Amino acid sequence: MEVPTFLLWSLALLFVGGDIFTRAMLSDIGDYVGTDIEISWLPNLDDLMKGYARNFRPGIGGPPVNVAMAIEVASIDHISEANMEYTMTVFLRQSWHDDRLSYNHTNKTLGLDSRFVDKLWLPDTFIVNAKSAWFHDVTVENKLIRLQPNGVILYSSRITSTVACDMDLTKYPMDEQECMLDLESYGYSSEDIVYHWSDSQRHIHGLDKLELSQFTITDYRFVTEMMNFKSAGRFPRLSLRFQLRRNRGVYIIQSYMPSILLVAMSWVSFWISQSAVPARVSLGITTVLTMTTLMVSARSSLPRASAIKALDVYFWICYVFVFAALIEYAFAHYNADYRLKEKAKVKANKLNSESIVKNGKQAMVLFSLSVTGMNQSVMISNRHERAQHTSSEIPGEGGNEEVELRRRRSRQVEETKEEKKCCSKCVCKPIDADTIDIYARAVFPFTFAVVNVIYWVAYTM
Repeated sequence: MEVPTFLLWSLALLFVGGDIFTRAMLSDIGDYVGTDIEISWLPNLDDLMKGYARNFRPGIGGPPVNVAMAIEVASIDHISEANMEYTMTVFLRQSWHDDRLSYNHTNKTLGLDSRFVDKLWLPDTFIVNAKSAWFHDVTVENKLIRLQPNGVILYSSRITSTVACDMDLTKYPMDEQECMLDLESYGYSSEDIVYHWSDSQRHIHGLDKLELSQFTITDYRFVTEMMNFKSAGRFPRLSLRFQLRRNRGVYIIQSYMPSILLVAMSWVSFWISQSAVPARVSLGITTVLTMTTLMVSARSSLPRASAIKALDVYFWICYVFVFAALIEYAFAHYNADYRLKEKAKVKANKLNSESIVKNGKQAMVLFSLSVTGMNQSVMISNRHERAQHTSSEIPGEGGNEEVELRRRRSRQVEETKEEKKCCSKCVCKPIDADTIDIYARAVFPFTFAVVNVIYWVAYTM
């Protein structure tokens, strides 16, 4: 019996406490809302909407409806070069006059929620260059209607849209892009509706406070156009165009500095000995392959466009210098090997000539012994010939001078031929490999510095 009695007392306490809590909550809500508010000034919406046709624009058959447009940028979430698009969240505010909704009960503005939007005529505004777009609906639909006594309606909505943006990437990553947000009436021509920027829209709220990861918004402007379509007529269009300048710091750290360091690393081979073939070859091949990997990874985030980008030009400049350092070692090694072969040939020829001279000396000794017996007879015959020769040359001594001139000319011709042969050998003579490395240590850095100056002046000016 004790347990049921305890349960009954507990239920009674809960009922009394809940009643007290409910009254307290109601009293709080009443205090918050206000019990003394007079709502007699509110217009009767049912009477206001009688005879209202939401399918027809205000003043149909008369002058066009003037729609004032205003935009506030909440965020720019993502800008993609690969897809040529950006994602933007905006508060789009449209204002127009509708005499059918004017009231004279009071001069206060009436604020209505999103459920009243479906009962009104709205401009059929759409984003021309949008790929996709949607309204926000958490916790309720992010839409607002404000109705003024004179029939002026303010319609505000929160929209997120992925918008196409044509980009010129020839100067990437030193480029500046212009992206647009085009607003236009889809079904009403200029005879029925006219768009114009609101007088209060002198600058875009929120745009100057945005901080993007890759870009900086440098400028923006408002444009009003009238688009002429032959099949449908003329349609009003409002455009928001903003200039984007790419932030280069990330690309200098991720692309340019590694490329410069790889080129400088390839120059280390100029200080390595020519005999260290594995070290110089492995260093050259490693730098070439690393440069190729860097080029491929940098292009993976870009569209497969036919235009040559500034980053591609710089990568190819660095690639040429890295590959040229490898070719320099091949040329120097070839010259060193050629010089060694020439020295070996000269040494072999010298040994052969020395052996020939030794054999010739031995043969000359034997030949001199055999010829000594004949010298006496030869000397006697020579005396008789000299006597006859002198007697015959006395009358005409001019013949000897002509013979001497011919001999001198022939000697000069032979000397000039020998000089030409020597000069041709000097020209074809290979350069010392160490000399090639010494020249490369100065030529490669100087040329690379000059090319860098030309590159940065061409793409940043």
